Amino acid sequence: QLQLVESGGGLVQPGGSLRLSCSGSGFTSLDYYAIMWFRQAPGKEHEGVVCIEQDNRTTYYQDSVKGRFTISRDNLQNTVTLQMNDLKPEDTGVYYCNTRINHSNYWGQGTQVTVSS
Repeated sequence: QLQLVESGGGLVQPGGSLRLSCSGSGFTSLDYYAIMWFRQAPGKEHEGVVCIEQDNRTTYYQDSVKGRFTISRDNLQNTVTLQMNDLKPEDTGVYYCNTRINHSNYWGQGTQVTVSS
């Protein structure tokens, strides 16, 4: 059974940093798949934050996180990492990693990120 698991969320002050990880269970390697990070703020719709393609070079960032968030792969750990710097209160939400395989979506359980003073 294919599963994604997120970790690394927490409470941080504005301007702080967090590092989220997305690991795969049941996947030969996450390298074969495009991986996306989504987030859902309280009372708001799911929104896409960032994506890294299978080629490991092509990335897409939502405008609000450009220059602050960086997505990367750790091949040894078989994880995809989201480094988040200069966090703002509007970055608060539950962060999910996602991949799509053969028209099926796979989601993790999410990790809470709270940016507050």
